[in-house]
This record gives sequence, structure tokens and C-alpha cells, in this order.
Amino acid sequence: MKRVAQFFKISEDMFVKAVREGFPQYAETDIRQMYDSLKLPRRATKGSAGYDFFSPFAFLLPPGETIRIPTGIRVKMEEDWVLKLYPRSGLGFKFRLQMDNTVGIIDSDYFYSDNQGHIFVKLTNDTNEAKTLNVEQGTGIVQGIFLEYGITVDDQVEGIRNGGFGSTTK
Repeated sequence: MKRVAQFFKISEDMFVKAVREGFPQYAETDIRQMYDSLKLPRRATKGSAGYDFFSPFAFLLPPGETIRIPTGIRVKMEEDWVLKLYPRSGLGFKFRLQMDNTVGIIDSDYFYSDNQGHIFVKLTNDTNEAKTLNVEQGTGIVQGIFLEYGITVDDQVEGIRNGGFGSTTK
């Protein structure tokens, strides 16, 4: 197995800011406790391909509703690798939990962005069985798989990323 990456927490202040923007009901002391409780992504078994990402807080997601979760996590990886994020299989099977962008793509240069490469996930409960998803703090919500990729022989890209969504097309 190639060892190509390492997970880190973003800074505590960056996490506080991200949670406050999306979830103003939490007091700063509560958010700092969430930060202290963050678990780095990890595989469940030796044969697991995916690294589970864990929810930093508890939430309910009713049918048809969407939530944008700041994971508090960033990843440093070798240049010719990408991290692809997918919903955890069980949640997708039981609740039709979907990622709004279908597959999250975390590029190797995202780590160096102004936002510290903070990985967010946006999830929708797409159930057709009227099931509300109840997620406890620390529950695995998505899984990430590292893949090596290639480029075309005539590729001449020299651009440098600084940002997340849409930053590479600006």
C-alpha cells in the first residue's frame, strides 16, 4: 500500500468561524468543545478503502432537507493524487443520503488555500420513505478514497489554486 496523505484538523479559530456561519445556535464554547472532539478520518478495517469522516455535531435531517457540514478536516497529499468523497454506504442505502455534488473532489493543492483546505460536505436526505436521518456527534457521514491520477501528454497548466468551490475556473 502506498502512503500518500495525512489528515489534519484546521485551526480552531477557522473551525469556530465556519460553524458560526452555518449554525448560529451554537455558542463559541460549544464549538470549541466540538473542535476538541473532532476525530481525524480513519479506516474501519485493514481491508477498507474508504476513510470515514465524522460529524462534528449531532443533527436531524428530515426528508428533502439539506445540510452543509464543516468537517474541521484538511488533508495533505502527494501531488498526483486526489481524495474522492462519497456518502457512507449504510446511510445511502437506508436513507438515500446523497452528496449534493455527487462526488466530492479534493485536489492535492487545496491544502494550501486561504481556508486551510477545510473540507465541507453538503448532504441531502433524499428518502422516498419519509425517514428522518438522526446523526449523533462523531458518527461517520462520508468516506474518502485516495486515487492516483494522470494528465495528458500536452498538459501545460501552471495555475495555482487559492480557494474551494469554483476557484479553479476563475
